[in-house]
Amino acid sequence: MADEKLRVAVSHGDINGISYEVMLKTFADNRITEICTPIIYGSAKVAAYHRKNIGLQNFSFNQVLSAEKINPKRPNLVNCVDGNIKVELGQITKIAGEAAIRSLECALTDILEGKADVLVTAPINKHSLYSDKFPFKGHTDFLRSYFNVKNVLMFMISENIKVGVVTGHIPLSSVVEKINSDLVYEKIKLMNNSLKMDFNIRKPKIAVLGLNPHAGDNGLLGEEEKYIIAPAIKHAFEEGIKVFGPYPADSFFGAGHYKKFDATLAMYHDQGLIPFKTLSFGQGVNYTAGLPIVRTSPDHGVGYDIVGDNKSNSDSFRNAIYLAIDIYRNRKLNIELRSSALKKNLDQVNKATEDENINLEQIQEEDDGIII
Repeated sequence: MADEKLRVAVSHGDINGISYEVMLKTFADNRITEICTPIIYGSAKVAAYHRKNIGLQNFSFNQVLSAEKINPKRPNLVNCVDGNIKVELGQITKIAGEAAIRSLECALTDILEGKADVLVTAPINKHSLYSDKFPFKGHTDFLRSYFNVKNVLMFMISENIKVGVVTGHIPLSSVVEKINSDLVYEKIKLMNNSLKMDFNIRKPKIAVLGLNPHAGDNGLLGEEEKYIIAPAIKHAFEEGIKVFGPYPADSFFGAGHYKKFDATLAMYHDQGLIPFKTLSFGQGVNYTAGLPIVRTSPDHGVGYDIVGDNKSNSDSFRNAIYLAIDIYRNRKLNIELRSSALKKNLDQVNKATEDENINLEQIQEEDDGIII
């Protein structure tokens, strides 16, 4: 399994940002094709523009019209957007938004048709995408709707910390009305299952943060901890999940308490992502747990302020590829192990049933020999 070379579908994100820069820097290293076959869904014209802009020499994508034509030994690019597309560095444009959506849809289609294995999404600008045709605030909301799943978890991953959030890209003023005990409970379950299936942690230990300062300070600063968060934790704990809290968010990270847990569940975006990015910015990965496919993304945005200056760091994008591959393999392994265990249990049940039938036949034969 370790030698399996996966096909990584990459949606090119915002063409006016640093997406192509980090992709080019990543795929210019030949070692990447030793562990996977990259398939970028985008534009050869846009790729050439950014390659020239950052002065990258002696590199080009293998251009194909379909993922069926890819070269497993090279980074591939499927031309799937208008060839006359225009790049406007650092600008929010409708054309860039439409190209990002087109790329994402093509990548997802090929994954569902078995032409690629995992999805890595380059950064997008939400303003260029948002419209009546695309009423989503980001990749996570779109993918949840696309696959028609009830809940997903925005799960930020790095080597030294894992943080998930109950609420994602919503205004802070809407957080309180959005959070309820059922939602917190569902996010705890999603995190626990992901830690087991995606990260091979047999008995995950999860911390849950409070919503209010000092986790409500026994109701003095708010009662959401008492009436919403604590009951969700209790419910999950009673089902066998090792989950604890709610903890005051301000001291939890500063005191290093997060190191005692496999993952931490925050109540809202900035509560979780500020400490996460402080501890691992430029190295972390955004993973969407709860989808039927594996999707990762770098932990940074479109980088309009640095695009074209060759200042972009490709580490997070590269780590997103590595993590997608690891999760795919972990899932596959755990599914195989569970299937094997289920088969073993069924065999035992069938054997027991067979033995019982034999015993019944023996009893019947003995009964037939009795003369009354």
